[in-house]
Amino acid sequence: MNANTFSNQIGAAEPAAHTHGTHGNPAVVGLAGFGMTTILLQFHNVGWASLGPVIWTGLIFGGLAQLIAGLHEGRIGNNFGYTAFTSYGCFWIALCLIQIGNATGLFPVSHSDVGWFLVIWTIYTAVMTPGAMRNSTGLGLVFITLLIGFILLVIGHFGPAIFNVIAGYELMLCGALALYVMAHTIYKDAFGRDLLPVGKPMIG
Repeated sequence: MNANTFSNQIGAAEPAAHTHGTHGNPAVVGLAGFGMTTILLQFHNVGWASLGPVIWTGLIFGGLAQLIAGLHEGRIGNNFGYTAFTSYGCFWIALCLIQIGNATGLFPVSHSDVGWFLVIWTIYTAVMTPGAMRNSTGLGLVFITLLIGFILLVIGHFGPAIFNVIAGYELMLCGALALYVMAHTIYKDAFGRDLLPVGKPMIG
């Protein structure tokens, strides 16, 4: 199953109106969980919010809900959505458990330990980005900004901490783009026309 299949799941080949009894689109839940939790974490990274809401939202919505959405993508044969949503769902669960473990003294982690954790996810995101770019401009921009954000966070964990704050603002854009792609799918289904276009594939 190639990346084009995912475009069908996020709206490029959706029915004009919702038909009861058809399989729901798991991408809308996955994108919502990813986008909202990403933005919330950045509220913490730039100093606007404490870590508490991030942990619980990350475990339930960014983690569990996104993971379930990914498993549903696998059931309908969409490999891109399957690996993206299950993987980033696991990312959120792991990140939250790292923070809980650190706060409780169970398997404490250092600042650089988290940096290496982010390095692995930067590599994964770099692998996934061309597939997203092959889908649509909207999804491509989600992954491009996510990749840039991960790179900035890695720099911030091994170098000047100001890069973590820069990443915070940049990743707010990433989360907002994910919510835009989600809204594209929701509104196209609800109104029967493409109110929020996501553009053509960025690469052929």
